[in-house]
Amino acid sequence: MVLATKPFDAAKYLTEEADQIDLINDALHEGHPGYIAGAIGIVLRARGLSAVASSAGLNRQALHKAFSDEGNPTLTTVLKVLGELGIELQAKPKSERQPEHA
Repeated sequence: MVLATKPFDAAKYLTEEADQIDLINDALHEGHPGYIAGAIGIVLRARGLSAVASSAGLNRQALHKAFSDEGNPTLTTVLKVLGELGIELQAKPKSERQPEHA
């Protein structure tokens, strides 16, 4: 007997802004480009990809592809989308700096 499964989409469950921010912050902390793009994509889908694409003046399909786990959005696109989502990037020093090697 084969077990039927459905794809999991975290966007259905990340309805609170604080949870969405936590996801993006975790992705930024990890520093993996695919995770960062995917996390922003999850938030986009949670808030309505089509609506954000329209208000940002971007193509919905291109936005979906750019913010997938395999996506590689430009910095311009990231900043534009985050702006539409009401999210800003911030910089802070790393809590534990690696010693520099000579």
